[in-house]
Amino acid sequence: MNEDEMAAPIVSSTQLSGSVGDMSIWSLLVDADPVVQFVMVLLVAASLWCWAIIFNKIGLYRRVDAKADEFENEFWSGQSLDDLYNKMKDKADHPMASLFLTAMGELRRSAGSSAKGSFGPRLHERIDQVMRVTLNREVNKLERYLGFLATVGSTAPFIGLLGTVWGIMGSFQAIAQSSDTSLAVVAPGIAEALFATAMGLLAAIPAVVAYNKFSGDMARYAMRLEGFVDEFNAILSRQLEGEQ
Repeated sequence: MNEDEMAAPIVSSTQLSGSVGDMSIWSLLVDADPVVQFVMVLLVAASLWCWAIIFNKIGLYRRVDAKADEFENEFWSGQSLDDLYNKMKDKADHPMASLFLTAMGELRRSAGSSAKGSFGPRLHERIDQVMRVTLNREVNKLERYLGFLATVGSTAPFIGLLGTVWGIMGSFQAIAQSSDTSLAVVAPGIAEALFATAMGLLAAIPAVVAYNKFSGDMARYAMRLEGFVDEFNAILSRQLEGEQ
């Protein structure tokens, strides 16, 4: 083996390291194929929006739980429903207070427009109905944007896979055009492909975890509201029976 043959691998290795050395995240994004760039930007936007929803829901659910605790303490403190209504009528800032104020508002409207002897099953049914409608409306408000988390969690890996497939296709095209199977030709496309997959997983995993957590929290809170509706209906039923 002569000196030229011994030097050739050394030169090739040096060129190769210079070609594939810059694999920073920014370089992968800027130098990527336009389709892969679009996939990456879409996944970044979806991930940022998911995190905004996550932080918003954490604060919201903590707040409504704390306000529900305060309200229940007042509700069961022994004061009359009318006094509590007068105190809370301008503070319907959480679902449980909205349920109470809706029911008491219907009760007062019925008391003002009906004879005392007409109180009975129909009034009880109306109050139960307006509470159920309010319950559904408040739960829907609390569940807003959870569907987006579920959508991102289920579709982001496939969007990342689209970038992966496209990047690999670009790598094979580069091989075909250059007739060179060296790492310098293949690596950029493969790196873009793997980066798109990673971004898809980074967007999907927090979204799925957050969706499952918030869905469980919402189910427990909805059951708590359902329990309050049943308790209030029982109290109201006893009052109406006492008035007849």
